[in-house]
Amino acid sequence: MLINIQNLSYAIGERQLYKNLNMIVEDTDKIALVGVNGTGKSTLLKMIAHHDSPAITYKKDLKIAYLSQNPVFRDNETILNEAKHILKDVPEYSIKSSLTRFGLEDMDQVISTLSGGQKKRLALAIVLLEECDLLILDEPTNHLDTPMIEYLEKYLIKRSKGLLMVTHDRYFLERITNKIYELDRGEIFPYVANYSHFLELKAERENNALQAQRKRNLFLKKELEWVRAGVQARSTKSKDRLQRFEELSSIEQIQEKGTVELIDTTSRLGKKTIELVNVSKSYPDKVMFKPFSYLFKRFDRIGILGQNGCGKTTLLNMIAGIITDYDGEIIIGDTIRMAYFQQHFHYDDPTMRVIDYIRETSDNLETSEGTLSARNMCERFLFDDHAQYTQIGKLSGGEQRRLYLLKVLMGAPNVLLLDEPTNDLDIETLNVLEDYLDTFKGIVITVSHDRYFLDRIVDGLFVFKDQEIHYVNGGYSASIDITNTKKETESQKEDYRKQAKENRKRRLTFSEKKELEGMDDLLMNLETRLSEIDEEMGSTQDFEKLDELSKERDEVEKTLEEKNERYLELLEIEES
Repeated sequence: MLINIQNLSYAIGERQLYKNLNMIVEDTDKIALVGVNGTGKSTLLKMIAHHDSPAITYKKDLKIAYLSQNPVFRDNETILNEAKHILKDVPEYSIKSSLTRFGLEDMDQVISTLSGGQKKRLALAIVLLEECDLLILDEPTNHLDTPMIEYLEKYLIKRSKGLLMVTHDRYFLERITNKIYELDRGEIFPYVANYSHFLELKAERENNALQAQRKRNLFLKKELEWVRAGVQARSTKSKDRLQRFEELSSIEQIQEKGTVELIDTTSRLGKKTIELVNVSKSYPDKVMFKPFSYLFKRFDRIGILGQNGCGKTTLLNMIAGIITDYDGEIIIGDTIRMAYFQQHFHYDDPTMRVIDYIRETSDNLETSEGTLSARNMCERFLFDDHAQYTQIGKLSGGEQRRLYLLKVLMGAPNVLLLDEPTNDLDIETLNVLEDYLDTFKGIVITVSHDRYFLDRIVDGLFVFKDQEIHYVNGGYSASIDITNTKKETESQKEDYRKQAKENRKRRLTFSEKKELEGMDDLLMNLETRLSEIDEEMGSTQDFEKLDELSKERDEVEKTLEEKNERYLELLEIEES
């Protein structure tokens, strides 16, 4: 056992985060903490990592490596020097390899010039090289592009030691975790499950709790009638019955679980939408993307996908009118009412109250359910009376993100620009947002690294690759071909068809017969090597070695696929 938490209680002011919380982390657990924003997920990770409570006991000499949500470094140091300072016993070549892996090629860059996303990637590159028994990760996929996420996912799957993390990435949860702990109104509920099984068990638990509550309420109703009948508590039976009634009455009722409610606030969208006409963007030392044209249809759901720094957010900023220095033309229809949910935002006045921040946009909003006040909208976003008069700076990071989303929707847009909307939102809010976008009567254009979100929402993708933008039908899964392999052109396919036709007309040559005879052994050797690589990846904690094995595995897998195709081709010729 690595960690044992017993009867942990913790409050921030009047807000009770945990009440007699119990939790165990075993040596090989891969645990995810889930729960709505503000339930204390990040706080719990921090308390465990920093030994902040006597209620938490640790295995002797336990080594913990911790990725915080907002990592802090020495501002005046370079990337490489800071990494070397933290990783004193790690070879420099391993450090450089890890930094490069996470998009930090300019290692002489000073920390103070880095964005929040770059600092998070620096922290991740460092923490994965730390030797530890328990790896604690707070939103590790934020600010990563898809190849980085896929690499991290593969690394964590193969890693055999303890893992405790908070993440909103549902594919990540599904593929990595073997236990999920749900924080819910001060309590914690354990599930031995990945994400999909957790959803089933959670629904069952909540249903059982409601059934028990209904039975208790029915019993209380009957007992209350008995008490009101004026029965004197003289006999032992009467005293016992009154005592039981008082005990049941004192039990807290299960509070109805708050859920974010999103309703249609869309303004009317005319026929003329948004058109990109030969749009391109360059800087003196760099071409971001070459000319690209696209006419947005009225209810388009477009995702933007590509590696960090390729120009995804730049394109959003161009459409939003924030960047005006570009080549080509962006034509905006007269009825377009645009709202932009930006990745990097800040509150000018953190002392402003929640309700006042929303009223800056509008006191009332026309919706499909009639006119709703700013107070009503706040309540639908889980900001109760107390929270509405709380200063913004006192909200959790996720709650601030949810408030910003409400502010964006209060503008009644018919075009939504979303830059990494899933960052720091809890999964339940994400589910509600996705349901809302399903019925949104307008255009959605989103940059996102969240593979589940892209598969769930978008019907088309702008894929950035080699300074070009490719349009692909479908969600994230449809993009794999164009992002990872070079697509075959129609002429190549026609060549293959012609070659296959010729193969059917001829016989095997002497060398082809020899090639076919040796195919079985060759395929068996390749499959054996794949198995060996998988075993080696599962047993090593060396980041550099894991990187080499991962690359070799990709090459062997590709060769195996090619040889299988060749084998079938030779068999086809032999049979003809």
